[in-house]
Formats: sequence, structure tokens, C-alpha cells
Amino acid sequence: MNRLIANSITLVLSGLISAAALADGHSAAKAYIVSPSNGETVSTTFTVIFGLKGMGVSPAGIEKENTGHHHLLIDMESLPPLDQPLGAEVKHFGGGQTETTLTLSPGKHTLQLILGDHLHKPHNPPVVSDPITIEVK
Repeated sequence: MNRLIANSITLVLSGLISAAALADGHSAAKAYIVSPSNGETVSTTFTVIFGLKGMGVSPAGIEKENTGHHHLLIDMESLPPLDQPLGAEVKHFGGGQTETTLTLSPGKHTLQLILGDHLHKPHNPPVVSDPITIEVK
């Protein structure tokens, strides 16, 4: 058995990647916000920690199958167009970052992640988190 198959079987058995994600590319992948949690009250400057399940993180410009890099949507009412590269309306983390520090004005804000490929284009199907709402004091 080759090393890639053996490593994949180990990952599936350990629960780090689902069998569906292996069989169907990244369709079982899920982005999520680790922190803050939905409904949490935070100070004006706070840390957002990104999570990703079923795929890997790779910097922009590096073409590697089943990987991508995070983009953060702040106070967007809908997802940006999914058939073109993500633009200036989202915060890009092309270095492969998995967290950031934000400073937001007091009030309610929404946060949502979307994964982009090496060219900042959303995957098909898109890998997005559920949106969360936070209160900034």
C-alpha cells in the first residue's frame, strides 16, 4: 500500500478527515470560527481564530489540491460572487493565517469565513462557515 493511502486511512480512522472528504474532494469540508463564539460580547480589539475541517490551509499563489486560504467577511449581508476571485470587500489571509486581531466599532457585527483557492476564488462547492453575530462593547 502506498504511503498516501496509508496516511489517508490513518487520518480517517483518527477522525481528522472524513471518508466523504477523501471520496468527494473537498465537498465535505467546513470552515468555522473557533473564537469568538456566536452571541459573545467582545472588546473593541479582539482575536478571531479560524477553523477548517476536511481540507488544508495553503498560502495564496500555491496551487495544492484540497487546500485554500481564509477570507473573512465582516458585516456582509450575503456571500460575494462565488464564480470570481474574492475582492476588496473581504479581508484576505493569503499567507495561510489561521487567526487575526480585529478592531471594530461598538455594536453588533457579523463575521463569516470563506475559503479561497490559490487565486482567491471560492471553491466549488464553496467552503464557508456559518455566520456568527458578536456584540462589541
